[in-house]
Amino acid sequence: MPENRYSFAMADALKVTALHGSHVGLGARMVPFAGYDMPVQYQSVIAEAKSVREAVGMFDVSHMARLQFRGPNLVEFLEKVSVNDVAKLEDGRGHYSFLPNPTGGVVDDIIIYRVTADEFHMVVNASNHEKDVAWLLASLPADITLTDTTAETSMIAVQGPKAAETLAALGAPAEFFRDAPLFGYAVASVAGIETLAARSGYTGEDGFELVVANEHAVALWDALVAAGVKPCGLASRDTLRVEAGLPLYGHELTDDLNPIAAGLGWVIRKERPFIGWDAIQSARESGTPTKLQGIRLGTKRLLMPGMAVQLDGETIGEICSGVYSPVLDCGIGFAYLRSDVKLKTEVTVDIRGQAEPATVVSKRFLKNK
Repeated sequence: MPENRYSFAMADALKVTALHGSHVGLGARMVPFAGYDMPVQYQSVIAEAKSVREAVGMFDVSHMARLQFRGPNLVEFLEKVSVNDVAKLEDGRGHYSFLPNPTGGVVDDIIIYRVTADEFHMVVNASNHEKDVAWLLASLPADITLTDTTAETSMIAVQGPKAAETLAALGAPAEFFRDAPLFGYAVASVAGIETLAARSGYTGEDGFELVVANEHAVALWDALVAAGVKPCGLASRDTLRVEAGLPLYGHELTDDLNPIAAGLGWVIRKERPFIGWDAIQSARESGTPTKLQGIRLGTKRLLMPGMAVQLDGETIGEICSGVYSPVLDCGIGFAYLRSDVKLKTEVTVDIRGQAEPATVVSKRFLKNK
């Protein structure tokens, strides 16, 4: 493999993001996550989650990996290694997708953005950074280059119903922040700082993810704080994504689980095969033994991965994610259950040896207005 086909600064050498000092200065509680020292919360997870639901908050998501592809026939390559309809993307648009493996499992869930026909960008999960790069390189044609910009850039997710108006007041062109479609993607400035801005996020709220050169990250963060955007940690982000019904690799998505069981058939194009096509199409046509569902408690107890879900004394599945929902004021989570289990079924969850009553509900606990 020619050396100039791929440039990659090893992620394991980067233990902090460019915003680490800002987090510490604001009193954030820091925890190790995917090889980085990241803020899990600043003051209150509940207050941070409510800020995003009711106004505007922001997250340092610089640990997520950012990849750029350049060369001819990029649509053909990306449709081989991902499942959504890349051919339908126009310049300046993106979509949610995932990388499938030959057995129909998920290597990672991703976002792909088309800049031009000869340039696409991709965001992948921090925990899968090196694995994803190796996977993509294994299929990369000789005339396409893959450049990893993670080490030299930062990414800030500004989320909430007031995100667009806040950024429009700070940014240019203001109309991009007001009017961009979902997954719209463009070069835009915020507080005079050039960013790559995308109308995306993982909270179930409106918002933008801003990619900026590391040397300008602190200035951008400070400008957003001055504009009233509340810094939020990873714990509230997890709360928000579960409330919104959004899966997370390593919990709802794995290399061994078919995405049809996770309810992701809507992401997968029905024409033009990709890696793992036969296994995924078979699951689409015949169904899967288990299905991802929502679990709602009547109390504030916390659901944890691995807890057994039971019906009439029989284990029918287990929890894969759980949080306390500030909006619903109860414990909620996701579980893979037997596919014949219907919504509104009354079940119990084994929480430390106690059978806690729960109800099977839609995994989209909150629907964005």
